[in-house]
Amino acid sequence: EILGGVDTPYERGIFNLEIIVPERYPFEPPKIRFLTPIYHPNIDSAGRICLDVLKLPPKGAWRPSLNISTLLTSIQLLMAEPNPDDPLMADISSEYKYNKQLFLLNAREWTEKYAGQ
Repeated sequence: EILGGVDTPYERGIFNLEIIVPERYPFEPPKIRFLTPIYHPNIDSAGRICLDVLKLPPKGAWRPSLNISTLLTSIQLLMAEPNPDDPLMADISSEYKYNKQLFLLNAREWTEKYAGQ
């Protein structure tokens, strides 16, 4: 479980994650995805997360020195600060860029609907 950050549209949400640790860990990153639906430009409808530390180099930034706690912190930071220039969800990304109020409204609605206690 990961908690939505204070002062984000995900505040008070509890998001369930699936973490699969591969046999070669820590030489390859764990596979992490959201089980709870989340309205976010970098997280798709299957819960996959677009985040460099979840991928091996050269495309990714995974290092064996990283641990699951660090990854969860990185995911929380991504939730608080989406990266609209590297989206998995193009429509949500353009909404985030060009109509932030609507994005925040939709993200809060999804949080209440899917991640509320």
